[in-house]
Amino acid sequence: MTIQDFDIQVATAQNIDYAEQICYEMAESAKARGTGIAQRSPEYIAEKMLEGKAVIALHKDGTWAGFCYIETWSHGDFVANSGLIVNPIYRKVGLAKAIKHKIFELSRSKYPEAKLFGLTTGLAVMKINSELGYEPVTYSELTQDEQFWAGCKSCVNFDILTMKERKNCMCTAMLFDPAEKAKDIEEKTKQMSRKATLFERIESAIKSFGQDIKVF
Repeated sequence: MTIQDFDIQVATAQNIDYAEQICYEMAESAKARGTGIAQRSPEYIAEKMLEGKAVIALHKDGTWAGFCYIETWSHGDFVANSGLIVNPIYRKVGLAKAIKHKIFELSRSKYPEAKLFGLTTGLAVMKINSELGYEPVTYSELTQDEQFWAGCKSCVNFDILTMKERKNCMCTAMLFDPAEKAKDIEEKTKQMSRKATLFERIESAIKSFGQDIKVF
């Protein structure tokens, strides 16, 4: 079995029947990890599908294989790719990475100026996020939308979050800031330009030196 056996697409109304199974697997996965995620109802998952704010992976035989959805906070200034889940029977084939890349592209397309962030305890997810350009940050750099943090109440570690006054918890906070990325690209472009100018000067000096030798 390879990643080519799956169709990873933006979810639609045709995928609503999978919502209940997706919610079940999300809850079971959280239990297995000993950590929690904001619990979502099948109705909520179905709504994300109808809004075009979710990505679903299906095996070529039509079986549900994976899922992830978009949430917006602070009036759209922050976007989270939430609820990443892979059907247990299809793990270890690279689906999580493929789904994350697809939902990242969808998020950037829908909200090009928004900051993308995530809270996770999974090392694999952290690695994928890093590949996409996310960087570890403090909780203070995330959305301060109370509705987002209220979603943590269903997590088994919510008491820790509260005790630490929402400054940190068991999850690692990661952020993709498009404005900062644009600055980085601009700075790299300037550096390349300066290097090109330097090389041109060196090349010119070498040519000039060669001509001086010939004249001599």
